[in-house]
Amino acid sequence: MSDPATYEPKTVLEVVQSRRSVRAFLADPVERAMIDEILIASSRAPSGSNIQPWKVHVLRGSSKEQLSRKVLEVVNDPQEQAKHSELHPYYPKDWKSPYLERRRALGWGLYSLLSLTRENKAGMKAQHARNFTFFDAPVGLLFTTDCSMERGSWLDLGMFMQNIMLLAKARGLDTCPQAAFNAYHRVVSEHLGLSADEILVGAMSLGFADLSKIENTLESERAPLESFVRYHD
Repeated sequence: MSDPATYEPKTVLEVVQSRRSVRAFLADPVERAMIDEILIASSRAPSGSNIQPWKVHVLRGSSKEQLSRKVLEVVNDPQEQAKHSELHPYYPKDWKSPYLERRRALGWGLYSLLSLTRENKAGMKAQHARNFTFFDAPVGLLFTTDCSMERGSWLDLGMFMQNIMLLAKARGLDTCPQAAFNAYHRVVSEHLGLSADEILVGAMSLGFADLSKIENTLESERAPLESFVRYHD
């Protein structure tokens, strides 16, 4: 287990550059005081008119395990799974270049590390299902907002989530932001006892990375500066 008390702080640039989406965690617990510290600091994220539209549900122990079991029961039942879908699609219905190529590069990069071929549909499904156990992380975070909020507030929530990921990394922890739970928002809502006004936006695994797992060697590429920046002088 990494010891947060002896973890050497990094510069902001080092934290940003070293953050990865980790897909295998140790079972070592994360102290509540550290979770609270990260969430309090993350709430300094900007939001339009300071409305702070985020809510966080922190799942640990039996509550996390129960949600995982409930979602996996649906995932593993084709007839039941067909009844579930996202309220707000995360991805486009029709993909175009360069986004499709980037998505494929990441997916097949992961599957190659795990020795999963295109023909191994069961293996790919099993890997995807690990989303619903939060990749064995001891902490699962579920992010919600009020259904009256518009797209701008979802941007605010994204900045809040980014703060969590960077502050966690700065303390020797790792994370994986997840959209997979969104298709099962009804299961999540029932488990958490959400009101009709509260909708699921995303999830995140939080814990200590299992560095012995090959999937955690995956490094996603980034497009060169000139592909996404234009200067107007």
